[in-house]
Amino acid sequence: MTHVITALCTREGDCVEVCPVDCIIPGPTNDPDWNDLFFIDPDTCIDCGACVPVCPPEAIFPEEDVPEEYEADTQRNADYFTDGPGYWDYDLDEERGTYKGEPK
Repeated sequence: MTHVITALCTREGDCVEVCPVDCIIPGPTNDPDWNDLFFIDPDTCIDCGACVPVCPPEAIFPEEDVPEEYEADTQRNADYFTDGPGYWDYDLDEERGTYKGEPK
């Protein structure tokens, strides 16, 4: 399992700083369909939970514990890495330095 960042996210970024495997990715700011959240790469997340207590709006949940009203965010996170910018063309080298995928 992985963790999911829900629509409660205010993009504070504290979660990015504490993630030991750098799996939290900001949505690209030039794409209005994705720029309101951070995303957790399910292939990289080690499910350590370090991100949960540092999230000011309490927007991060283990995938199996996402509240019902935010369940769509679970699919949105998955889509980001299968069909969205996290898979196709988002180059994290510009934003964070490294990424497991291929560069643009």
